[in-house]
Amino acid sequence: MAILATLLACRTFAAGPTGQAGLISISGAIGPATASYIERAIREAAAGGQVCLIIQLDTPGGLLDSTKEIVQSLFSSPVPTVVYVAPAGATAASAGCFITLAADVAAMAQGTSIGAAHPVAMGGGVAGQKPDEVMDKKLENFAASFIESIAARRRRNVDWAKASVRESASITSEKALELGVIEIIATDLPDLLKQLDGRRVNGRTLETASAEIHPIPMYARERIFQRLWRPEVMFVLMLVALYGIIGELSNPGSVLPGVVGGIALVLALYMAAILPVNIAGLALILLSLGLFVVDVFAPTHGVLTVGGIVSFFLGSLMLFDRAEPLYRLSLALIIPATLITAAFFVFVFGAGLRAQRLPLKVGREIMLGKTAPALTPINAQSGKVFVEGEYWNAVSEASIEEGKLVEITAVRGLTLEVKPKT
Repeated sequence: MAILATLLACRTFAAGPTGQAGLISISGAIGPATASYIERAIREAAAGGQVCLIIQLDTPGGLLDSTKEIVQSLFSSPVPTVVYVAPAGATAASAGCFITLAADVAAMAQGTSIGAAHPVAMGGGVAGQKPDEVMDKKLENFAASFIESIAARRRRNVDWAKASVRESASITSEKALELGVIEIIATDLPDLLKQLDGRRVNGRTLETASAEIHPIPMYARERIFQRLWRPEVMFVLMLVALYGIIGELSNPGSVLPGVVGGIALVLALYMAAILPVNIAGLALILLSLGLFVVDVFAPTHGVLTVGGIVSFFLGSLMLFDRAEPLYRLSLALIIPATLITAAFFVFVFGAGLRAQRLPLKVGREIMLGKTAPALTPINAQSGKVFVEGEYWNAVSEASIEEGKLVEITAVRGLTLEVKPKT
């Protein structure tokens, strides 16, 4: 009986949980915050003795430098890493393709895609320039050799990996499994754990059939910076920068619009290092701003304003790479932004400039050139006049008789300098 009880206890222990599987979720562009998050998650998973770290991925791409950091973290990870492209509709494009291939186990959900790893020249470029073409070719060659070394190390399809860079090849999860790009197609996380169970990774056998999912959340600062890497956020920051800086220039001394605009400009430029900004779209937006400003000064009856609205709308459509759906700004954002920008320049900026060009209506300066009768004889030492409802001392180089009209030429303290009015 004692032996039987011992055997039952051993069987119950063996059937119990074998540990935990760490889980992190990456959604959006790959940047410094992403690299920091993945590196920290690997450390925590290793310190917690977790059987593996699952990285659920959905990204349109990102910075090459951050991608290299992530690949290095995956290669040196003491805990097995699994990149899972999910949920359905997710994509591992550009940088995401590098990261997926660098994992110990690559998995995808049904209805997902991977590829299009051709490097994008961030910040756009000018067509026909030879130096840009040479630099693009160098960048392409580097990316091809980099992804080739990753695929070779993980024993995945090297030829397709190179094609994803040189030809921007993109395939579905089913085709990726057929070509040996990934190892698993899983419907969800429990299915993924079930298929991982018993798989040999780096000399160890994964026991994940009954493992519990242990989420590793982002820190607040990582979450904030991760959410910033979106075209919509950069577009809004760019508008805030324009409104703030131009508002400060049209109303000097306001301070707050200039400060807010300056901060937004710095953040927008920082994000432009990751997002594929099209220089033609940016040029059209700047052209629209010029048209709005000129229309404030020139009597064109709104013709330049209409041109500015069209230019701003087209520039917003072209601002980011239109070849990638995830980088496209929606019309629900572009149309209101266009109308608000036009209204800002017509009413706020235009009103500010027109107010600065109005003649003075108060102060001593408005008295220059005015005429008034001499209340007493006026000479170089004394005299009095009545102007704007007040009595003023007056002096004149030429003697002026009482009752004669005088013209004010200068204001010196409480004394007016006048001359005879002819």
